[in-house]
Amino acid sequence: MDWRVFMTTFATIFLAEMGDKTQLAAMTMAADTRKPLTVFLASALALACVSALGVAVGGALGHYLPLEWIRRAAALGFIAIGVLILLDKF
Repeated sequence: MDWRVFMTTFATIFLAEMGDKTQLAAMTMAADTRKPLTVFLASALALACVSALGVAVGGALGHYLPLEWIRRAAALGFIAIGVLILLDKF
């Protein structure tokens, strides 16, 4: 295992997820249901599944497309989501 890649990935994802809507939703669900362990297990599984999907797609795309194209597509996706949020469509 490449520990440098592991720690960089962990730190990036940890900081990106800190205080986002997913964390706030989990906090609200835990408070509402009063079942924090169940909410933790479900949210951890959901994040693992989404991460696995992202890694699988990224790994496959990395074999066929140049990294620059992938970065540009990601940037366009973020811009599109931002515009949709500003227009109250997302």
